[in-house]
Amino acid sequence: MTKNLDKEGLSSIVDNYQLFYVDLWGVVHNGVYLHDGAIKALKEITKKRKDYILLTNAPRPNHAVRSFLEKLGMEKEIRNHVFTSGEAALLYLKNNLFNKIFFHVGPPRDFDLFKDFKNMKSDQIDKCDYILCTGLFDDQNNDLKYYKNLFEKNIEKKMICTNPDLIVDRGDIREFCAGSVAMVFEKMGGEVVYFGKPYPEVYNQSIDNSNKKILSIGDNLNTDIKGANLLNYDSLIISNGVHKNEIEEEGIEKVAKSYEAICNYIQSELKW
Repeated sequence: MTKNLDKEGLSSIVDNYQLFYVDLWGVVHNGVYLHDGAIKALKEITKKRKDYILLTNAPRPNHAVRSFLEKLGMEKEIRNHVFTSGEAALLYLKNNLFNKIFFHVGPPRDFDLFKDFKNMKSDQIDKCDYILCTGLFDDQNNDLKYYKNLFEKNIEKKMICTNPDLIVDRGDIREFCAGSVAMVFEKMGGEVVYFGKPYPEVYNQSIDNSNKKILSIGDNLNTDIKGANLLNYDSLIISNGVHKNEIEEEGIEKVAKSYEAICNYIQSELKW
């Protein structure tokens, strides 16, 4: 049974945990502005001398996301806790594919992910060794059929996906993420290597989490909550995120079951 914390707040369970993995987009901000209640909760966690990581499936290095958060008005002390799926992917690329030619699927704003090996980027997909997917092209951000046609003759190549999220809400606008493109590739028979939640590597790279009681907080059942389930962490779902309409119509128990996920707690918004 999922316990609702809207009345009691995060403060009612904080003493049960030593480490908190907190999603960014959908929990701490919505792509347009910070959520004040969440910022207060992070500060209170610090006062309790607990650790937290702002773990995000952003396909960019840590420093790029910290710069974005600074523009939103987030204090340095908080944004220093950021760890991204892009950072985890970057380590893999440098260690395994640094001298290989790649074709980039994603918007120009993600270029900082591979600036150290930008000379290995090809503008032609048929001349690459692997496909690096960070998102959708700006001029093809609504049509997944475009990507099916793009990949059709290159399905034997490996894809590196730096954001397993399928969708995200930027303010009131819903957008596809890299995970949706990777799903197209997989359904066609292609091989995808994912970096980010729910895959364990990104959790383990972000901080020493051994022998700690952990709570994972997020708004996405496929990534935040499934990641917690896979690693045997407790989980808190924020219901005003990507599953808002589903949860309002069917309730968290039914929705979580449909995603084969288990939520220990639920809050409409992260609040202390």
